[in-house]
Amino acid sequence: MNNTVILRQDAETIYRRAIAAVNPITAVNSHVKRQGQQLICDSMIFNLKDFRHIYLVGAGKAGAAMAIAMEELLGDRLTAGLVVVKYGHLAPVKKTRIIEAGHPIPDQNGVDGAAELVSLLEQTENDDLVICLISGGGSALLPLPATGLTLDEKQKTTQVLLSCGADITEINAIRKHLSQLKGGQLARLIAPATTISLILSDVIGDPLDSIASGPTVGDPTTFDQCLDIIKKYQLSDTLPPAVMNHLRQGAAGAISETPKPDDPLFSRVSNCIIASNCQAVEAAAEKARELGYQPLILSTFIEGETREIARMHAAIAREIHQSGNPLPSPACVISGGETTVTITGNGLGGRNQEFVLAAALDIEGLPNTVMVSIGTDGTDGPTNAAGAIADGQTVERACKLGLNPREYLENNNAYHFFSPLHDLLITGPTNTNVMDIRLILTGK
Repeated sequence: MNNTVILRQDAETIYRRAIAAVNPITAVNSHVKRQGQQLICDSMIFNLKDFRHIYLVGAGKAGAAMAIAMEELLGDRLTAGLVVVKYGHLAPVKKTRIIEAGHPIPDQNGVDGAAELVSLLEQTENDDLVICLISGGGSALLPLPATGLTLDEKQKTTQVLLSCGADITEINAIRKHLSQLKGGQLARLIAPATTISLILSDVIGDPLDSIASGPTVGDPTTFDQCLDIIKKYQLSDTLPPAVMNHLRQGAAGAISETPKPDDPLFSRVSNCIIASNCQAVEAAAEKARELGYQPLILSTFIEGETREIARMHAAIAREIHQSGNPLPSPACVISGGETTVTITGNGLGGRNQEFVLAAALDIEGLPNTVMVSIGTDGTDGPTNAAGAIADGQTVERACKLGLNPREYLENNNAYHFFSPLHDLLITGPTNTNVMDIRLILTGK
């Protein structure tokens, strides 16, 4: 077995270990315990005898799996539950109703699920407890439009934002101001009942107000900032007129702002991050060490244009071979975060596949080197792949099949490049979501 094959096999072992480390059931049980009538969430203690009803609600790709763990902990104390997940991200829950909906583009199922969730929570009172299960994808999966806006207008807005190069924080700032539930508005709906939010972070740096657009967190962004973002990316003539009118009315004070962090309603809200990209990356490093590699965590804050980030990673691979810096082979350099793709072509792919295609061009001919980029949720863009893998011979193999890698890259068509090479990474839904993981593996 040649060295490249071993590197590829080890890469798969490493990224699968990283994904397992952020399993939602494990994450819930690591942070939430029940001792008799006490529910303990990290250092916070809640006496279940103080609550008349307990409701379980949520949105995100990990919601169904998180619900399994919470149902087990709450037992017969759970009154009712409702969680909205992406299509296919199911789990065998007992008492919680699961609604599947569209992601990343919201659909009518998401609107209906959000409306049903509102109906459930409107019956809560002061002595009730609501446990919110929040994970990546929650923004698209709770798309209840603000008054005066339609689902179609929100869909068009989401498509524009996802293709303009805006980062997730900028996208979510606008989403919050076009919604009835995001940006702390779900907490406002629940109040004065008590809220506990268990959160899987899919945002760089784990800012609570950005994860799933912060439905239970005070929103520091404003309508004015939304207009600044639109100006930055020159979107005013591209977004639906009704959306622009809504944001301008909000900036003028004609529409109420989202609740801010100092709002008294958040005194009865507890937010707890139970899994993040950092945990996944650390687990990858631990597994790499077990396999005999010297691991280096580059950063979990990697963001920016995908192709530029790919070139930087490829440069590190070349430096390792040339000088043994920043560490000698066998090495495993790991990074996390989430890049963005400015779409100019009409091909099929996602940011992870595009990353690997761009990197493959820059490591062409480099021996004993493998590059991986994978979404921890098992989905990369509008495809069934989680990411892709390449080595120093990928470009040569592609050319023998008549594939021009630069043409595929320029057309944002990485999926159809890697498919005939059998280098797509297809995991299926993982029921978790903590952004992306990238690996550089070098052997001696």
